[in-house]
Amino acid sequence: MYSVQHIIETALKEDIGPGDITTNNLIGPDAEGRGIIIAKDSLVLAGLGVAKQVFEYVDSEICFDPGHKDGDILKHGDIVMEIEGRLRSLLAAERTALNFLQHLSGIATHVRSYVNVLEGKNVRLVDTRKTTPGWLILEKYAVRMGGAHNHRMGLYDGVVIKNNHITVCGGIKKAIERIRKNTSHFVKTEVEVSDMEGVREAMEAKADVVMLTHMDIGQIKKAVSLISGKIVVEVSGEITKHDLIPLADTGVDIISLESLTQLATCVNITMEINEVF
Repeated sequence: MYSVQHIIETALKEDIGPGDITTNNLIGPDAEGRGIIIAKDSLVLAGLGVAKQVFEYVDSEICFDPGHKDGDILKHGDIVMEIEGRLRSLLAAERTALNFLQHLSGIATHVRSYVNVLEGKNVRLVDTRKTTPGWLILEKYAVRMGGAHNHRMGLYDGVVIKNNHITVCGGIKKAIERIRKNTSHFVKTEVEVSDMEGVREAMEAKADVVMLTHMDIGQIKKAVSLISGKIVVEVSGEITKHDLIPLADTGVDIISLESLTQLATCVNITMEINEVF
């Protein structure tokens, strides 16, 4: 699994390559200055620590004065962070640092708009594994900064028996029996179902969590009524923001949305050099 440091190294090598040909031919190696990173949109901040690591990777002597922390709500014109150091270093790291900030803050901002819709509702909003390859750990962090929760991080930390598993194993009961035989008793088992027959099979096999997928509101209400609090109920599928309140009102425990990461767009954050020494 890639670490944040690995992601940063890859991004910088991708952008800088053998050197910043523009900056290195315009600015001397000893020139120093100060800059500010500014929010140009209203946003929920995420990725501040990652941006700081980008600058530090380029030059460990850069100094920082963060004006905010991840999870804060910023408005247009707010100063995210002040930075000071060698100008070559600041400018070489600028784009990569901003890419992280803009993308992760975009996810956090998008997620917060969904979380706000569900304010006061007794339901947990979670993401999915549909993330940008290589960025999973960062995008799921941004989801948390937006106020939602993570589903499993990957295939390694949670059992979710899906339709293809069920097909291969010959049914829900057989799949659950097999997974419980081969995993620790501490591991909870979730199973994906798309009709009431699947709900009944999951209950009979004593699944810990049932994921209702691509079921309409009427079917979901029937499933919740049948389950009656005996196991945790998650609803998933092609869910939009407009579906959140009706789904929450069915009594499900969890709503999982791929759109928390898939539909988020970058916010506008910029850096300006405002003083040269």
